[in-house]
Amino acid sequence: MRRESHSSSAHLGGIIRPVRIAFVPLVDCAPLIVAREMDMFSRHGVRVELSCEVGWATVREKLHYGQVDAAHAPAGMALALRLGLSAPRFRVVAPFVFNLNGNGITLSRDLWNRGARDANTLGKLVRSTRQRCLTFGVVSRHSSHFFLLRGWLASGGIHPENDVRLVVLPPTQMVANLKAGLIDGFCVGEPWNAAAVTDGCGWVAATSEDLAPNHPEKALLVAEEFTASHREETSAIISALSEACRYCDAAENRAALVSMLAATGLFERGAAVLAPSLVGPFDLGTGESRPARDFHIFHRRDANTPTAERGAWLLREFAAHGLLAGTDHAGGAHALADCWGDRALIAPPISSETKSKLRPNPKAILVA
Repeated sequence: MRRESHSSSAHLGGIIRPVRIAFVPLVDCAPLIVAREMDMFSRHGVRVELSCEVGWATVREKLHYGQVDAAHAPAGMALALRLGLSAPRFRVVAPFVFNLNGNGITLSRDLWNRGARDANTLGKLVRSTRQRCLTFGVVSRHSSHFFLLRGWLASGGIHPENDVRLVVLPPTQMVANLKAGLIDGFCVGEPWNAAAVTDGCGWVAATSEDLAPNHPEKALLVAEEFTASHREETSAIISALSEACRYCDAAENRAALVSMLAATGLFERGAAVLAPSLVGPFDLGTGESRPARDFHIFHRRDANTPTAERGAWLLREFAAHGLLAGTDHAGGAHALADCWGDRALIAPPISSETKSKLRPNPKAILVA
C-alpha cells in the first residue's frame, strides 16, 4: 500500500511546499486517508502532507499559527474561530463537509448495572444519587458532540450544567478515562464507542442517527489567507476529497476501507473497532445491534455540500447551548455567512495589509 504523503505546489515565501492538512485519527478522517493512499490528491494535481494530531485543541492552535493550512475538524469550529470563542479570532472557511452523522453517546457499564437504560432512567438515577455528580466527556464545546450530549441529557430531565459535569477530552482519551472511572460516559466519534463496547466498559445509549439525523459532522477548515492566494490548490483538494468520499460511501468498498485504515497504523485496535460502524453490525453493548449503513454518510444526501440548512443547524445549536453569549444572533449569522460554504473559492484576493492583520498574535493564550 502506498504510504507516501502528497501535497501541492504551493508558493509561500518563494518556497514550494506541500499543503499541510491536520486531522485526528477517527473513522470520519477516512476520505483523507483514501485520497492519499489511492493517489487521488496527486491525480488532481495537488501535493498534500497529512499531520496526525491528538485532539481538536491542537488542530485549532496549528491553524492559528500557520503550522497547517487546513484541517479535518468539527464543523462548528469554523464558526467558533470566526467569533473568537475560547481562542483569538481567526478567519477560516469551511467549503467542504466530510460526513454526516458518526457519533455515539456511550455510558459506563456501572451505570447500566445501576439501572440506566436511556436518558429517562439515567435522569431518575441522577436525581436519586445527588451525593455524587456524574461526569461526561465531550471532545469540544463547539462540536456536535456537545450539542448532542446536552440535548440528550435534557430529554431525560437532567440539567447539563447543574446536575452533571461536562469535561473536554481528546477522542483518544475517552475510553481510558471511562475504564479508570474518571468519567461516567462520553459523546465521541468512532471508533471509540465501539472500543468501549469491545473492552466491556461501556454501552451505547444513543447515536447521531437517533438524535440529529444527517447533521454536519466534520468539515474541511481552510485558513482564509491560504484560500485567497492558493485557489487552485484548494479546489483540487476539494475535488480529490469529493472523489474519496464517493469511494468511502459505497457499500461495496467498506470492507476494503476498513483494511486500508487498519493498515495505516493510526488505529492501534485495528479492524475490530473500525468495522462495526463501517461494515456492521454495530454492537450497542446492550445485547442489541443495528446496521451500520447510515452511521457514517460520506457522500449520499449531498453530504459534502455546506448547505444553508446545515449552517442554520449549527447556528441554532450555538444559540441553544449558550455559545453566542456576548454576540448577538445577527453577528453569529454574519460570521457563519463568511465562513460556511464555497464563498472562499470566489472571494477577491486579500491585500498584504489585510494579511498582516489576519496573522495571530504569537503571545495569545489559547484556552481548551
